[in-house]
Parts: sequence; structure tokens; C-alpha cells
Amino acid sequence: MVLEHALIDIRPGTGEAFEAALAEARQVIAASPGFASLRLHRGVETEDRYLLLVEWETLDDHLVGFRESPAFAAWRSLIGPYFASPPEVVHYALPPATAQAGPQARS
Repeated sequence: MVLEHALIDIRPGTGEAFEAALAEARQVIAASPGFASLRLHRGVETEDRYLLLVEWETLDDHLVGFRESPAFAAWRSLIGPYFASPPEVVHYALPPATAQAGPQARS
């Protein structure tokens, strides 16, 4: 499992519209092979900053299967107009010892 971590800064005052657009865009990304889950968190101190967490089965599911597909263009056309700058995207995976140890090891 790979976790995509995206910091998204949106144009000031567009939070409600961005969140509505993301609800629609969620249907697009959820249909992509390898997609597992999506969570969106809004900044507490900075309300125009969001943290988007997307779980993928593999890194290629995100970078090749999704980003190189027509679905990515549809996704971006829905949420991209709200971006104040390009999102900062980083991928993470559980270390092998943590992944094998089960849920208790993640605490």
C-alpha cells in the first residue's frame, strides 16, 4: 500500500466550492484501478490549506494508471481551478517491520 500525501493551497475564500468539487472528483478517482481510499483534511490554522491523503495499491497505480489516464484530466478539471499553486505531492509506504506487525505497531 502506498499513501499519497498532497498539500493543497487553494485560492482564498473558495473552500466551500473546492470541497464540493472534490466530492464530485472523488467519484472519478475512486473508479481508478488500485485506488483504495481518500481523506481530505482542512487546515485549522490556515483554512485555505488542505491535506489530501489517497491510498493506492502501488505507486504505479497512481503515477501511471491514474496520472496518465483521461481520468486524471477529469479530476484536475474539477479541482484544479481552485489551486493557488501546484500541490506538493509525496508518497509514503509502511516500513516492512511495521507492515508485518499489524495495527498495534502503528500506535
